[in-house]
Amino acid sequence: MPSQFSLVKWYMDCVTEVGDAAILYCADLSWRGVRVSYSSVLSLNQGSAETHSSMAHHRLSSHEGEILAEIPRLGVSGRWRADAAPYRRTVYETAEGSVTWDCLQPRSSVRLRVGEREYAGLGYAECLTLTLPPWQLPLRQLRWGRFVSEQDSLAWVDWQGPYSTCFALYNGVPCEIQPVSDSEVAIGGATLRMEESLPLRAGRLGSTVLPGVPALGKLLPRSLFNIEEQKWRSRGTLKAQDRESHGWAIHEVVHWKL
Repeated sequence: MPSQFSLVKWYMDCVTEVGDAAILYCADLSWRGVRVSYSSVLSLNQGSAETHSSMAHHRLSSHEGEILAEIPRLGVSGRWRADAAPYRRTVYETAEGSVTWDCLQPRSSVRLRVGEREYAGLGYAECLTLTLPPWQLPLRQLRWGRFVSEQDSLAWVDWQGPYSTCFALYNGVPCEIQPVSDSEVAIGGATLRMEESLPLRAGRLGSTVLPGVPALGKLLPRSLFNIEEQKWRSRGTLKAQDRESHGWAIHEVVHWKL
């Protein structure tokens, strides 16, 4: 019988020239007849990161290469304008459900307000759709990230477990990659090296997410909050055969411990 589980999770970010950053998460969950919304903003200013979360309503619209996002409870409003073509890929699929990755804006021009702070710079936006509960995924470790510069964009997924897949989107072209590390992503003809990595968040979801949204702890299996994540913002240098570009990378590694 098809799963009644549905999770639509938006991720949007912006990094300024000096490396200050803001990351937005907006999710809508439907399961067992219950529908909940979740929003979070992680902001990095002068090397200090903080996260605020809410289960209040958020507003999102995506049309003709432009995304508008508002989270009134968190004082967030922003505009993402695409500077690269979108790409969609089914990452995993069975009769019970699937995981679909929509890389909506591999590179964006962004203007964003979080409270009294304003961010302007290059960014990225994607939407992940799950119709299979995360605790049922054949997954042990996930590495994900994105790099954006004035010349290049690179996004990658390295899924390892009973089912494994590893791929990237490089300047709009899907490509295979070697297994990813904390500091390097290698694709055919180019290598991204990430240095001066600044931790944005680390720990189990029960300590990084659950305290801000206690209602989720009552709805979802407790084991889900044992998932461990580490997220960084790093300086990135992408070297191709005849040139190199410099920008910012946001990347993470997630360990499933269910």
